[in-house]
Amino acid sequence: MKPILGTCYYPEHWPQSQWQDDAKRMRELGLKVVRVGEFAWSRFEPKPETFDWAWMDQAVDVLAAEGLQVVMGTPTATPPRWMLERYPDMLAVDANGHPRKFGSRRHYCFSHRAYRDESARIAGIMAERYANNKHIVAWQIDNEYSCHDTVISYSDAARLGFQQWLENKYKTIAALNAAWGNVFWSMEYDSFVQVDLPNLTVTEPNPSHCLDFRRYSSDQVVDYNRAQVDAIRAHTSVPLIHNYMGRIVDFDHYKVGEDLEIASWDSYPLGFLVDRSGADDDWKRRFERQGDPDFQAFHHDLYRAVGKGRWWVMEQQPGPVNWAPNNPAPLPGMVRLWTMEAIAHEAEAVCYFRWRQAPFAQEQMHAGLLRPDSEPSAVYPEVESTAQEIEELGEVRTQQAKVGLIFDYESCWAWEVQPQGEDFDNFALALEFYRGLRRLGLTVDILPPTVSDLSGYQLLLAPGLMSWPEGLLDQLENFSGVALVGPRTGSKTTNFAIPPSMPPGIPSLDCRVNYVETFPFGSERALENGGAVRTWLETVETSENVVEKTSDGTPVLIAKDKLYYLAGWPDADALVRILEALSSNAGLSTTRLPEGVRKRTTASHEFVFNHNAFEVEFEGEVLEAASAHWKRLII
Repeated sequence: MKPILGTCYYPEHWPQSQWQDDAKRMRELGLKVVRVGEFAWSRFEPKPETFDWAWMDQAVDVLAAEGLQVVMGTPTATPPRWMLERYPDMLAVDANGHPRKFGSRRHYCFSHRAYRDESARIAGIMAERYANNKHIVAWQIDNEYSCHDTVISYSDAARLGFQQWLENKYKTIAALNAAWGNVFWSMEYDSFVQVDLPNLTVTEPNPSHCLDFRRYSSDQVVDYNRAQVDAIRAHTSVPLIHNYMGRIVDFDHYKVGEDLEIASWDSYPLGFLVDRSGADDDWKRRFERQGDPDFQAFHHDLYRAVGKGRWWVMEQQPGPVNWAPNNPAPLPGMVRLWTMEAIAHEAEAVCYFRWRQAPFAQEQMHAGLLRPDSEPSAVYPEVESTAQEIEELGEVRTQQAKVGLIFDYESCWAWEVQPQGEDFDNFALALEFYRGLRRLGLTVDILPPTVSDLSGYQLLLAPGLMSWPEGLLDQLENFSGVALVGPRTGSKTTNFAIPPSMPPGIPSLDCRVNYVETFPFGSERALENGGAVRTWLETVETSENVVEKTSDGTPVLIAKDKLYYLAGWPDADALVRILEALSSNAGLSTTRLPEGVRKRTTASHEFVFNHNAFEVEFEGEVLEAASAHWKRLII
């Protein structure tokens, strides 16, 4: 499929006399698709059951007249003020028991059934109106689930919903008590209505209780999304999309994605570097105006998996944002690099947020493709040349990678509930494994824990999986390639207990974890072969081959044939060395890339990206600062 570019547009923010010129300039810039509508509920329905569609009808017509396709957003992330009058208890409640209040956005609780019905109602009415409009090529449902920490809600609606969810799952209160180990600290319940939400306890609540509440909360997002899917599907069969975010693990994106045709995400590399990458200060300074070299790519591959192969960037940063602690401008060339990188990871579309910078309200400091006075912003010529380059690029053909990395949302919840060490973060663990693979020039597929077919992969990594998903162990035992499991994989049952057989619970591997220790940065344990173990180290009993050990002889990497168990969290140097050796065992060719340089290979193209703010020599060529390079493999 040939990739396209687009933008996010808010016709309700601008005079109608301006719309035609905007659409003409979008087309001349080389844009093909425009997202509209996702925050406009108060204009669609200014009063309950009183609608005004004429302005959106005209906006779609104006865009279509310039040959632009439209993504219609449901406006449910911004319920109007009158909705709160109707349902005063619809607000999400934080862990301290405080309602989130009206005055910005995402001010609803996923557990509130009446608001869920209202969301399905407006989605259905919109779909009925626009179902036969051939210019609407997709629907975006809601906007950025979990933004502003709104998935986990401690409202009365959540409490009642959780109690019913538990009863549906466990059937009897005795079964719940047994599953949670409630004999500990006399936490046993007599009925489901006694079970409260796991906040405001004197000390830490039962981890099994917390994990089930995270599962329940995730299910509410799935159900909420599905309600709109069903309402829209009654009228149209065009693809449905949601725009996910960066480093958000509060709900299971794979399960939401099961009901959608396309995944998308909102890519803001500079803001994410500061507040979500987990990088140290030196790294942040080095990539201050470029973004982390692996953070965006990780999400591209993650959402390609969530979308079952189909994915977009719905919002791409085009300049300084407004929400990070500090907001630098991208280096010249970086918006082109980010765009080409997404396309290299097989994005169907990259849409820039937003068309014109707003002169008012919360996002007035967020850059767009145009300034508030409608003059082109600094990045405008870069987008124009990128659009022309994409025409030359042609179709980017997909292929399965040789390396698979399993990423699991439930494991993220588990290790947030019980990290055991303050620095243990499952997202960070997965990102570091991904980063190590990318430093070796490898192309990676991210896989869900429910992956049903591992054929074609030569190297498989499964770091930090809380428990063994059904069927995965059998696949692992029959896997013909090289597999690296751990740390922490298989260390709990699904009920959050240590398995009776002891972790990691791989039948063919003689390896048992005796105990675990964690330690802060600065207290790393050196490895005999170089580098160190940081954060997490398991003491294991094993009769298998010990490939890596600490300087005091503690086994760290255990091997049996092509199956490896990693009993600690290696630092960056050790991890690259280990992954390099395993890749060689798997028959994969690797290249240690210069820092900040990354590669990706598709069936049709090879891409090389220099994320550095300076030139780098690579394979006999000089890569300009902040640049993307590509060549066709298939002519």
